[in-house]
Amino acid sequence: MLGDLQQRLRALSPGTVDACLALAVAAAMVLTIGIAEEPGAGRSPDVLAYLLGISVAALLLLRRRWPLGVLIASIGVLSVYFGLDYDAFSAAVPLAAAAYSAAVAGKALPAAAALGAFVVIAGSVARLDEGDSLAEVLREGLITDAALLAAVLLLGEAVRNRRAWAEEVRARLRRAEQDREREAERRVQEERLRIAREMHDVLAHTIAAINVQAAVAGDVIDDAPDRARASLQDIRRQSRDAIAELKATVGVLREGGAAAPRAPAPGLAELDGLVETAAGAGLQVEVSVGGPARPLPGTVDLAAYRIVQESLTNVVRHAHASAATVRVRYDRQAVVLEVEDNGSGATNGARDGHGLIGMRERATAVGGTLQVGTAPGGGYLVRATLPTGEAPE
Repeated sequence: MLGDLQQRLRALSPGTVDACLALAVAAAMVLTIGIAEEPGAGRSPDVLAYLLGISVAALLLLRRRWPLGVLIASIGVLSVYFGLDYDAFSAAVPLAAAAYSAAVAGKALPAAAALGAFVVIAGSVARLDEGDSLAEVLREGLITDAALLAAVLLLGEAVRNRRAWAEEVRARLRRAEQDREREAERRVQEERLRIAREMHDVLAHTIAAINVQAAVAGDVIDDAPDRARASLQDIRRQSRDAIAELKATVGVLREGGAAAPRAPAPGLAELDGLVETAAGAGLQVEVSVGGPARPLPGTVDLAAYRIVQESLTNVVRHAHASAATVRVRYDRQAVVLEVEDNGSGATNGARDGHGLIGMRERATAVGGTLQVGTAPGGGYLVRATLPTGEAPE
């Protein structure tokens, strides 16, 4: 029952709440003015007295917009009431709601100063005019009024602090939720880039080689059917390898169920396969290895393989080259890769494509660097430095 009542009260609009409050205070003021009448003690209440009392209540309709102003205006109206020598009554009743609103709005100190001055000056004068002694005024009126209004101010300040704390909690929760959403979005973006990079690296190299082999087969199928047959067999083998690697890559994305079969991630140990594929596409590739070869961290080994793979793919597709050189050098704390061709140099169309972006991302992901440009003797040069950690003694 109580819970339903609270929910209904919360559902009321602020204007409705203020109107109900104003009506309640107006009724209390009318009742208080009527009860305060004492024959011979002061001026008997008339229409003006009741209008002044109702005015105090009507001001509460503006308490949300001008909380401190409403309190000061209410004090002014009561000052006029007491100045007209009407019978005195406790100021706590008409001023409680306005004082509470001012405290909730963060105006507790100026509200306390205004109320203190009013209670001490106006209240004392009003009661002393009625013949009460100063001791009686302090004992029966001022202390009680001051205590009640102080309690109202403290209550309003406590409510304000609680609301501020609740708003801070809500703000922190909103920020935390926004941070979680940003983090989730960042992870999704990173995963999308990773998937795009993997798909590109898996397919681009093989498709480039297949394209060259298909062109060769089409050119010689009439004059050299044996050579065309060999090219078609290479296309079949490369297509089968591409499908197998594509299945392995897609298997990473699967959720639940049996995991898709996956081959070990490729590394520099599989360079011979890249050379063979490039040679099948008509590119002569020379490989040189410097320094003592050693096992590399998995992420570095995969990045190195993919960079060489993409570089050779770009040579086949864009460089119009007949030969390329792949140099691998194992330094103490890094592996350095260089792929140089004798093609059209900086006009290599791959420089603006996704392949170069993917190579840079792979190098950056393992803390390395990638440099591309025209080789000293012409052609195109890709140079990647990938940190591996210090080599063992």
